[in-house]
Amino acid sequence: MSALVKSVGVQFYHDHFGQPTHDDQRLFLLLTVGVFQAGLSWQAAASKIPVFQQRFANFDPQVVAAFTEPEIMALAADPEMIRNPRKIRAIVQNARAMLAVQNEFGSFATYLWRFADGQPYLLAPDYETERTSALGSRVAKDLKRRHFTFVGPIVTHMFLRAAGIIQISS
Repeated sequence: MSALVKSVGVQFYHDHFGQPTHDDQRLFLLLTVGVFQAGLSWQAAASKIPVFQQRFANFDPQVVAAFTEPEIMALAADPEMIRNPRKIRAIVQNARAMLAVQNEFGSFATYLWRFADGQPYLLAPDYETERTSALGSRVAKDLKRRHFTFVGPIVTHMFLRAAGIIQISS
């Protein structure tokens, strides 16, 4: 993963957006960007990928799940971070929820891809500018049920598009 992220964050995100991935570490990266993107541009969130990679233990959910409140507050005070404590807490909570999903399904990818029957879920070209989808809403509801946070229908739809699970047909 670290070799992949060596490129500048925005370029990495742009280059990999929509490429189907079954890599839990990359999925955690994309979910992290999605959470931080809420209320911001994707460029603002993606530009912080190298910072996120360093602060969130190379997107290792096992390590991030163990973050304590003092560590969260230190991240919220870090001038290189997007310093929203609610979003930082969401990343830690999502790491914990991800571990539970991995325990149940074997991987976060297996859990996510089952919503699309293992194949990219194709939407019509007119969905290119849409911010939500029925699949995104269904996955968001299930993620929330599994204690993920900051995963509403818009964040989840864009996360699934970034992960290549939802694609726009040509």
